[in-house]
Amino acid sequence: MRAVVQRASRASVSVAGELLAQFDEPCLVALVGATHDDTSDDARATARKIAHLRVLRDERSAVDADAPVLVISQFTLYGDVRKGRRPTWNAAAKGHVAQPLVDEVITALRGEGVRVGTGSFGADMAVELVNDGPVTLLYDTRPGSGER
Repeated sequence: MRAVVQRASRASVSVAGELLAQFDEPCLVALVGATHDDTSDDARATARKIAHLRVLRDERSAVDADAPVLVISQFTLYGDVRKGRRPTWNAAAKGHVAQPLVDEVITALRGEGVRVGTGSFGADMAVELVNDGPVTLLYDTRPGSGER
């Protein structure tokens, strides 16, 4: 699994003008994507990393600071733009594989005691945030996946 984690001073997500989640306080925004061979272990590891990542002020984690996390499913994290001008989505898991894994990340975050807001899987979402720092990090459960 992949997650892009951003430290934000506030964040929200809406679908078709309907507000689904909003945090008007320091929080994390986690864009989460799955690939074909991701497992429940990957989902739980991703949730643990997000919950305990010490990137909030004073090197605190979401758990330490009782800070919420806004989780947004995002298959485009597995987009490949190395060839041509049009991304390919071959590495992104299909919805029937990805949705349960993203749901498991959300459940595991809540199990860590984190307040979680979510978007709507597969929907055209409007995500708003004020990136604080800015701090934006990439996490991938595959060793060496970010190295070349």
